[in-house]
Amino acid sequence: MTVVLRNVRPWGGDAADVTLDGGVIAAVVPATLDGAPSAAGTAQASSEEVEGRGRILLPSFSDVHVHLDSTRLGLPFRPHTGSPGVWNMMLNDRRNWRDAEASIAERATHTLGAMIERGTTRVRSYAQVDADAGLERFEAVLAARESHRDRADVAVIAFPQAGLLREPGSAEVLEEALKLGADVVGGIDPCALDRDPARHLDIVFGLAEKYGLPVDIHLHEPGQLGLFSSQLILDRTKALGMQGLVTISHAFCLAELPAGELQELIDQMAGLDVSVATVAPAGWPLPLQQLAAAGVRVGLGEDGQRDYWSPYGNADMLDRTWQLAFTNKFRADELIEHCAAVATIGGASIIDPTAQRLASVADRPGLKVGDPAELVLLEGDSVTAAVMDKLPGRTVIHRGKVVADGLQLV
Repeated sequence: MTVVLRNVRPWGGDAADVTLDGGVIAAVVPATLDGAPSAAGTAQASSEEVEGRGRILLPSFSDVHVHLDSTRLGLPFRPHTGSPGVWNMMLNDRRNWRDAEASIAERATHTLGAMIERGTTRVRSYAQVDADAGLERFEAVLAARESHRDRADVAVIAFPQAGLLREPGSAEVLEEALKLGADVVGGIDPCALDRDPARHLDIVFGLAEKYGLPVDIHLHEPGQLGLFSSQLILDRTKALGMQGLVTISHAFCLAELPAGELQELIDQMAGLDVSVATVAPAGWPLPLQQLAAAGVRVGLGEDGQRDYWSPYGNADMLDRTWQLAFTNKFRADELIEHCAAVATIGGASIIDPTAQRLASVADRPGLKVGDPAELVLLEGDSVTAAVMDKLPGRTVIHRGKVVADGLQLV
């Protein structure tokens, strides 16, 4: 059935009636506001109408860095017990995740549903695979994806959170997850965690080449150490012809490098089409304007959500968009709207490198005829106001169908 969105404002602009058909945007015409039949829907006798009520129409959110396998959303709040450092945090998680009040599959399914209710229909989730967890967490994320298969598209990253070299059998578990259908090969801190970057990256990129999959590497390493690891990642990207298929997540070093080294690294990333995923952390703001100017794809994610790593996170990418603007000290509407573009189309282009990309800080794509009908309606006077207020009156559309309304799944 054709769906007509009446009286919506694409990217906060003029009111329009938008027709969805076949999973794409089929027509965008000036809104009919006097009660007459919508011009967008006259060609279809069997069309469903959704009242936009003057709300803002955006592409739906794309969460490209979320750990569905470690969430505690929906469970009683617990005090934070972790200690600093990736390895120490991982051990704290390992000591606790099996004793939660609900299974990982139940928690992941609940959190994914909450994300969809708030406007996310495109997801890239990590699933920890290691000698301790085996495939249990990976299979739980697959179960959550199956539960919401008609409401969101979910790509799963087989992620060696504990590294690949510190515990025997880690690389073998990672490969087993790839055999079982993981969509992306994960890696993490090849210098700081595994302390053997060449071997770590050889395993990650070797598996990616063997199974024909993209790569996503957590890189918390700061400054010059992060620059060194980034250059090793770029070397392998070039050697294997994996342009467009490699993502560096976090990339904290981009917040700390001197201007000359930073621009050189950004230019190299742009040349090899290596993308960046951020969770908008305090203290390591990405140089979003430089990345956009160079044409580097950037996406946003919510990371772990109220888990054994951190008490933060609430399944709301609109809230994380606010955080991205806040941690970058943005005040101008154009820059805050750019954060919304990163959270929507920016992330979508990381999941699918052939999809539409952001061309500049001022680009607002995703709402023209022929674009995917992955959409969210938000309350607000402007896009910036919607980001600031984060109001609940949302309608979420996946593949041209309403899948959530008013923070409730349909």
